[in-house]
Amino acid sequence: MTAHGWGKKPLTWILSLVFVGVVVDQITKAMALARLVPGEPVSVISDYFQLDLLRNPGAAFSTGTGLTVVFSCLALVVLVGASVWVIPRVRCVPWAIAVGLGMAGVAGNFIDRMVRPPGPFRGYVVDFFSVKYFAVFNVADILLTTAALLILLFVLVFKLDITGQHLSAKTDSAGE
Repeated sequence: MTAHGWGKKPLTWILSLVFVGVVVDQITKAMALARLVPGEPVSVISDYFQLDLLRNPGAAFSTGTGLTVVFSCLALVVLVGASVWVIPRVRCVPWAIAVGLGMAGVAGNFIDRMVRPPGPFRGYVVDFFSVKYFAVFNVADILLTTAALLILLFVLVFKLDITGQHLSAKTDSAGE
């Protein structure tokens, strides 16, 4: 068994999660565009959870609507940086899962910014999950949030670095 008994190497996990995450994100966005009408939410659980189509040029909670090009460039930098710097350093499956989910989330929303009107680097992101007193979001946002929570858990609770080593092991060996 490889990668701490998970059966696959970290790179396989990362690439698989990026692929599946982007596909699910883009399919759900296509379905939302085909079936939902902006301003006409569909109730799933009363008014607490609805499907409500929103074309978002900004970031979370529709902030920074005038910064679409900046968000697009930042996403591109994150994807390239993660591909060049992060992925080669991942040595354990839990971190591979977090990195794969995060990259899938960034890629899903980046694709929207490239292919949706009004054009490349200026396109809107399709959001459609609406939770009362919260934001309207999509699958890519769920993937990003999950990745961020996993990373916080790995670093703050389990104290694991990206290679799977305990952070105190580095501190102990550095002092010798």
